[in-house]
Amino acid sequence: MKKLGIVGVIITDRSVAQDVQSVLSDFGDIIIGRMGVPDKANGINAIALIVEGSTEQISAMTGKLGRLGSVSVKSAVTTVTLND
Repeated sequence: MKKLGIVGVIITDRSVAQDVQSVLSDFGDIIIGRMGVPDKANGINAIALIVEGSTEQISAMTGKLGRLGSVSVKSAVTTVTLND
């Protein structure tokens, strides 16, 4: 069962950007929208993702991102159920 969700990613050290991109590429099939916002003044980069997938898929992606150093992740999975 697919759910619609939102994932926020904050990167505080740009040196992990390649690792973040690798994880996002691995889960590209569940990402339907992405917006990145660099905050150069504070040295922080934010990525907002709209995802559609199973709760397990979304959790797997956020888990991998959360295990990366200098990366903070928060997700919200809605009650909206999508057709498979």
